[in-house]
Amino acid sequence: MRYGIVGTSWITESFIAGAALAGGMELAAVYSRSAQRAEAFAKKHGAALTFTSLEEMATCAAIDAVYIASPNVLHAAQSRLFLENGKHVLCEKPLAARPEEVESLQALAANRGLVYMEAIMLLHMPQLAVLEEAVGRLGRISLAHFDFSQLSSKYPAYLEGAALPNIFNPAMETGALMDLGVYCVYPALHLFGEPEGLTASAVFLDSGADGAGAAVLRYPDKVAVLTYSKTGQAAAPSQIVGDRGTLTIGSISKLEDMVLTEKGKAPE
Repeated sequence: MRYGIVGTSWITESFIAGAALAGGMELAAVYSRSAQRAEAFAKKHGAALTFTSLEEMATCAAIDAVYIASPNVLHAAQSRLFLENGKHVLCEKPLAARPEEVESLQALAANRGLVYMEAIMLLHMPQLAVLEEAVGRLGRISLAHFDFSQLSSKYPAYLEGAALPNIFNPAMETGALMDLGVYCVYPALHLFGEPEGLTASAVFLDSGADGAGAAVLRYPDKVAVLTYSKTGQAAAPSQIVGDRGTLTIGSISKLEDMVLTEKGKAPE
């Protein structure tokens, strides 16, 4: 499959490296608003084509698919452009800020026979199977707490007021929930399904973006508590508590440092 990329950040470079490991994928085109940056990035990674026009890239017959890693506010419109031109789309999270946009794009992709999916890594990691197996040994689960609180490197600049970083600009459809909180939402839905109700609250910055927040997802037999922040650094792991044991998860986004402690047994 020949693919193009929209965005030339570190996450795009990580994707290119992953695609090379997976095999069967060829980086064919690079888009950037800057022709100089597009050419330098393409030369570095061996892409033959560069574009400064998304419309030209979307109609290019030399690519079959696109990986979109642009600012959040651009995700929906750019995805639509490429889907309408017959390209498969893998888009960084979140797909869009509004569910109706996602549903419309999903319908478009289905009608065209195209793949349209979100690049949410934890659902596609092999260690997800390890998590699922461990959860199955916890017995009756009554409580889960998923946390992703990581102090943003952009927060000092925001506090200084010299500039408004994209991540704290609601006009860019960003903030703590869209950036980090989603990594708590996905495991809750994957493991426990859709809740019967929820309560949520957030701490909003002067810019209007959420800097931190929490949600309680209510199920008939359990609650899942989600916490997330870009204005503070957490030190405690996530955990899932059952009547036969507890599973702690050091990194909920990468599913790393998982420790299962069953009753009467040594930690595993």
